[in-house]
Amino acid sequence: MSRNNASKRIEHRIRELGPWFQNMAIGGVETAPDHFLGDYPRAKWQGFAHVLPDDLEGRSVLEIGCNAGFYALEMKRRGAGDVVAIDHDERYLEQARLAAEVAGAEIDFRHMSVYDLPRLGRRFDLVLFMGVFYHLRHPLLALDMIHEHVADDLLLFQSLSRGSGAAEPVAADYPIDEWSVFDRSDFPKLHFIEHRYAGDPTNWFVPNVAAMQAMLRSAGFRIVAHPEREVFLCTKAARPPMVEPPPC
Repeated sequence: MSRNNASKRIEHRIRELGPWFQNMAIGGVETAPDHFLGDYPRAKWQGFAHVLPDDLEGRSVLEIGCNAGFYALEMKRRGAGDVVAIDHDERYLEQARLAAEVAGAEIDFRHMSVYDLPRLGRRFDLVLFMGVFYHLRHPLLALDMIHEHVADDLLLFQSLSRGSGAAEPVAADYPIDEWSVFDRSDFPKLHFIEHRYAGDPTNWFVPNVAAMQAMLRSAGFRIVAHPEREVFLCTKAARPPMVEPPPC
């Protein structure tokens, strides 16, 4: 097939699989050049890419909620060995398979949700959990399941965030007649979206920064880097003693 014909085939497949949420250059064709967030997610990636090792040779990676595969491909570009990427949306997986095929990247794409993680039956050196948390009805359960079933070392976490960006220390306990602490803007809070936010009915819980940090710690992750407001790099640690493991 000539280069011109190959380019036309790719362009046709991109249109056929649209719309795309991730703007990617596949065979020189951009998938979402008019994205409302700009060159997304590349522009965001550039703000925190430095917290991950430049060389991931031999390391296993799991991406939860891979969308069109942008981050999974970036991990392969850094030399990651076994990369598994899951998503509950078959159209996103078809987009990701096309991107990986054109890039010549071997990635194991699977149709699964975060609640299916026990089915994988293995752990990974690095888990990416990017842009999924706030779409979940049971976000803390998801973090617990990541800790229990798939995380072996590093977790890269990102969530939409609103409210205060501060995260001041809180006490280990409060008396029942303490009310004022809950009015503090920097107290851990999850904002519940009953209907829609940004036109999306799957936006359920939007945390402030303090809530993201507290929930990560509660699930058994130690924060080692916070390169930007919405992104945390964590290592797996011991689960707090009062927290029971999630059901399998």
